[in-house]
Amino acid sequence: MKPYRFKQGKIPLLVSMPHIGTEVTEQIVQKMGNRARTLPDTDWHLETLYNFLDDLGASVIMAHYSRYVIDLNRPPDDSSLYPGTTTTELCPTTLFDGSPIYRPGCEPDVQEIARRRQDYWQPYHDHLGGELTRLRDAHGIAVLWDAHSIRSQIPRLFEGRLPDLNIGTFAGNSADAQLTQHIVNVAKQYPYYTNVLNGRFQGGYITRQYGRPAEHIHAIQLELVQNTYMNEEWPFQYVEEKAIAIRPVLRHLLQAVLQWIENQ
Repeated sequence: MKPYRFKQGKIPLLVSMPHIGTEVTEQIVQKMGNRARTLPDTDWHLETLYNFLDDLGASVIMAHYSRYVIDLNRPPDDSSLYPGTTTTELCPTTLFDGSPIYRPGCEPDVQEIARRRQDYWQPYHDHLGGELTRLRDAHGIAVLWDAHSIRSQIPRLFEGRLPDLNIGTFAGNSADAQLTQHIVNVAKQYPYYTNVLNGRFQGGYITRQYGRPAEHIHAIQLELVQNTYMNEEWPFQYVEEKAIAIRPVLRHLLQAVLQWIENQ
């Protein structure tokens, strides 16, 4: 199975969904604990939630394999994105709550991590980087929207409850300031949903690696709290009554991106 799915659009916007994958090879599954096999830290249902992307004309790249196989939003050398804070690895060995993914003694070794990086991580990034360059060369500009979701409360990773909309631009380094302000202005039009810019989540490896405003490639990460559209507990059900309210907000955010592009 190919490590990712890709739909090519018509506009200089690429949406990346690196954590929606749910495939795990049988060899890896046999080494995992029962709870980890339910894949609780998946960015569930994002493809359904963002069902308007074809209408906008955006390109979309989506992971096939679970982040437990390899985390596509971590650096290939496994360096920490947030030094001094708790985070997970390139090939995670714990769930977000700290419990083990693998049965004792079954964690991936250095050789296995290198194999997964070559088989799953590299192809996704080769295509993502190549598509951004193609879009920039064809349109003079490209914007990457890195779409994520997360449980509203994970005490091991952050205190309290996250804001609903966590916008990240790597402290302003991955996207033009005016573009960022357009996005924030839209978020503020929906006071029912709380928002923050560059809070606990400022953007992962993808945002930081590919956001190069000086080269006319801009990257924004949105970490969306899951209880805005789904049940955060097993079996992680999609709740259309919630999704129907948050989806227009997401669409408005991306329309703000497109409006900014048109004005460049």
